Amino acid sequence: MQPQPLYKRILLKLSGEALMGDESFGISPNIINQIVSEIKKILELKVQLAIVIGGGNIFRGISLGDQGMTRATGDYMGMLATVMNSLALEDAFNKNKIVTRVQSAVNINQIVEPYVRAKSLQYLNENKVVIFSGGTGNPFFTTDTAAALRASEIDADIMIKATKVDGIYTDDPVKNKNATKIDRLNYDEAITKNLKVMDATAFTLCKEQNMPIGVINIFDKDSLYNFITSKESKSGTLVTR
Repeated sequence: MQPQPLYKRILLKLSGEALMGDESFGISPNIINQIVSEIKKILELKVQLAIVIGGGNIFRGISLGDQGMTRATGDYMGMLATVMNSLALEDAFNKNKIVTRVQSAVNINQIVEPYVRAKSLQYLNENKVVIFSGGTGNPFFTTDTAAALRASEIDADIMIKATKVDGIYTDDPVKNKNATKIDRLNYDEAITKNLKVMDATAFTLCKEQNMPIGVINIFDKDSLYNFITSKESKSGTLVTR
């Protein structure tokens, strides 16, 4: 018997870097197919899914800002990178017969439709996957913040941040082998312990809206599926009130 999902409507945040695989730049078709395969498992549970994807695999405005480029210009270029990633992800979904719509906070109507909340909700109710691109449409805000904002706007039950790490740790597990994974914690604990859940603006928005935050490793087989189907699952970390 198929388990019942704990969440009906999910906002999934994917980093652009996740699409690179072992490459140092660009998009790996094999990695995209792997991600789509993991997402397809939860769609079979009839959850409604929206996605926000970063653009760091193509362009990172902050680093170029440090080299003299105007931060706003760099951020606008980063927004366009998220559109490119969204189109690649949409193509992979379509090849798997998953109906998908891409919306952009930056108006480029010849390529994707503009973000309209009412239209997004309509698509979700029709069980179409909605990919939000273009960040918030404004410079100086990260795609983490865009994800928190869109999750709040569509009344998502949870925002799940899909990374290369299987949850939140007491320290950077790559640098500190003694770091331990935290399965559950509340917003205040995350702040007090200075745990890097996401940028401060995004985290604050989630806290104010009482939006649960999940952190999983999208490349661990069935981690996303297990996280949304079992309260006892050790996949990922859950941050709540």
